[in-house]
Amino acid sequence: MDFITRNLKAARPPLVPKNASPLRIGIIGAARIAPDAIITPAMSHPDIVVAAIAARDMSRAQDFAKRHGIEKVFGGSNGYQQMLDDPTIDAIYNPLPNGLHYEWTMRALAAGKHVLLEKPSSNHAEETRRMFELAEANNLILLEAFHYRFHPAIHRVKDIIDSGELGQVKHISAILGLVQGYVKDGDIRLDFDLGGGGMMDVGVYPLSAIRYLLSAEPISIESSVPTPHPQNPAAIDRAIHAVLTFPESITADITGDLQLQPWGPFGLIPQLPKISLAVHLEGGDVTLSNFAVPTLWHTIQVITKAESGANAQTRSEIAFTFKDEDGKEHGEVWWTTYRYQLEAFVDRVRGREPRTWISAEDSIAQMEAVERIYEKANMPPRPWSSFSLA
Repeated sequence: MDFITRNLKAARPPLVPKNASPLRIGIIGAARIAPDAIITPAMSHPDIVVAAIAARDMSRAQDFAKRHGIEKVFGGSNGYQQMLDDPTIDAIYNPLPNGLHYEWTMRALAAGKHVLLEKPSSNHAEETRRMFELAEANNLILLEAFHYRFHPAIHRVKDIIDSGELGQVKHISAILGLVQGYVKDGDIRLDFDLGGGGMMDVGVYPLSAIRYLLSAEPISIESSVPTPHPQNPAAIDRAIHAVLTFPESITADITGDLQLQPWGPFGLIPQLPKISLAVHLEGGDVTLSNFAVPTLWHTIQVITKAESGANAQTRSEIAFTFKDEDGKEHGEVWWTTYRYQLEAFVDRVRGREPRTWISAEDSIAQMEAVERIYEKANMPPRPWSSFSLA
């Protein structure tokens, strides 16, 4: 399937007949990520329906529901809780600002709802731990939505690394930078009280990717250099660059930037988004372009170092579906990272073993690393939630 056809189908997936009793999910907060993250992927899944939307502003909730064909609408100061109290809703998608993740995930779990929770899971590892403890106690599914982790592209890179064909990993570098203007001044991503900051938003992706590819946690944070945002320079990082050390003397560096600055004469040339990772091993290099949105396009390049005067060997791969040893494919080439993620979430809720999962331990360790990176950068930790589950 070519680039245009694949991405048109990803944007307008085929509508499939729904099962007799599909999983009914509600969206808490009319976030702009919700159409890509849950509404569009649900169109092609037979066992899930986006059944409700809740927003603080009733008119906004109604407009959102009308635009996306959502049956139930909850709005006003008590709208979130009213949706959680609805017995017809089985699960919640929580894309609220970071600082509200803890409260409304805890409330959803207390109400007996499974939760698909946007990354980062919370402002603190301890909050994340408490959420997963409540989910386990209530026999509910809680998943942190690091969507890229469910796509075959990142798995193929890990397979190459783990195969040993290029020897031991020496260094990994990963970056996610957004074009200037995508995140405007005043955006909630820059609001300290809501858990904002470059590390909390874009920085968690390269950190997560490196931890996943190495199947390890950083031993130390060697350096962490923030680029303060003028909106709140003492507390908000527009960008951050950190150097980490992992077991077996492996080093890594991550960069997250919410507003890549223009370059060239007078700073008039805007930078394109930067979304890539490079793994340097004893016997060569592996790179993955566009690791966060690989359905749009991506390339896996493997370069084997020259030996005994021979030329270096280079090969390029793509991975849009999972393939078993017998060649059987799983998934569709047009499935987005979010569609693969939704497949896993529904499978786990239904008692089936998903091909990929992000464990509670993984999510907790991720936030522990984020906190250490901020500490090394001499920036304040994000605020703790004041919510207490009575």
